[in-house]
Amino acid sequence: MTKAKVAFICTHNSCRSQIAEALGRKLAGDVFESYSAGTDLKDQINPDAVRLLEEHYGIDMLANGQKTKTLADLPAVDYVVTMGCGVHCPYLPAKKRVDWGLEDPTGLDDDSFMQVIKEIEDKVLELKQEVNGLW
Repeated sequence: MTKAKVAFICTHNSCRSQIAEALGRKLAGDVFESYSAGTDLKDQINPDAVRLLEEHYGIDMLANGQKTKTLADLPAVDYVVTMGCGVHCPYLPAKKRVDWGLEDPTGLDDDSFMQVIKEIEDKVLELKQEVNGLW
């Protein structure tokens, strides 16, 4: 059975969308494939995101091959999840689109950053249930 493909989209593809891709792979990889991309890329994934996911989830995003990617790097997807960047994301064909409206944790202290990561974790788990029920 083919799994659904979910694209997590954010302007810079350096923090929230990368976290969602990593948590999607770890927590929902049995239900959907996770991808991330952006429209105006940064040079690297946010170092705090890399550090905190390693410390709290045992996920090494860089060793797992995660890097910043453009929308052109994505396969055809079934779901598009935008992070709440306050910009109009380009249209990607998908069965469903949703915006999570997340605060950008870049530059925040670790506790505040972890609150956003936990919110992403909760939303990934909710999405897993939704996709599992539909797919």
